[in-house]
Amino acid sequence: MILTLDVGNTQITGGIFDNDKIVFQFRKTTSINSSSDEIGIFLRSVLRENGFDWQQITKIGCCSVVPSVNYSLSSACTKYFNREPLFIQAGIKTGLKLKYSNPKEIGADLIAAAMGAVALHPDQNLLIVDMGTATTIEAITKNREYLGGSILAGLQISVNALANGTAKLPSVEIAKPEHICGTTTSEAIQTGLYYGTAGAIKELIYLYQKNIFHGEPVFVMGTGGFARIFTEYKLFDEISPELVLTGIKCAIDMNN
Repeated sequence: MILTLDVGNTQITGGIFDNDKIVFQFRKTTSINSSSDEIGIFLRSVLRENGFDWQQITKIGCCSVVPSVNYSLSSACTKYFNREPLFIQAGIKTGLKLKYSNPKEIGADLIAAAMGAVALHPDQNLLIVDMGTATTIEAITKNREYLGGSILAGLQISVNALANGTAKLPSVEIAKPEHICGTTTSEAIQTGLYYGTAGAIKELIYLYQKNIFHGEPVFVMGTGGFARIFTEYKLFDEISPELVLTGIKCAIDMNN
């Protein structure tokens, strides 16, 4: 079995692959102060409590956008699983032609998502919208050229900015509002966040299709914790919550 770990700014998402199938997923709050023992004990425990034998883990792959966690995470994998983890970083095989001006600037999560998307939908032009702490859009051609993308403030960041940057606006739940016209301050914030984000993504998708792919068919994938609340808005051709984990698995296979 293969253990995959996606370390985000807010959460660590983990997945277990048995052959090519993901059979278990879990989440943990990201803490920059976690020791290797805390991480290792948590990983062993969450596997054991869900019926998996940690000793059956043969490979570990990590994708991290929080550098301060990497040392403890690597040490935990070595100490508690006797496995040296593969980190998605510059220099590993990705199967992508990186057209970024400086490929080292591309986030590990973006690379992993792109690898996962290409594995799931080969030979297609792709747009990946990842709705996590930040909302990102990536463009990959059918020839596996990674062209670049766009970065927006994520929904939670926007909520926090309004609550912390004003005297009277409250923090609100991130959810699809019942009405476009809010009749309370909380509802007004929700409609602005929801429809404003949806409109921004819709416009960016349109501009990418027109100016980058020049009218060719483009398959749009949604991923990240907030993607599903936009299901009814039909922004995406497919929502794949485990896209980054799939990409990490691909990286392990490719760099074996």
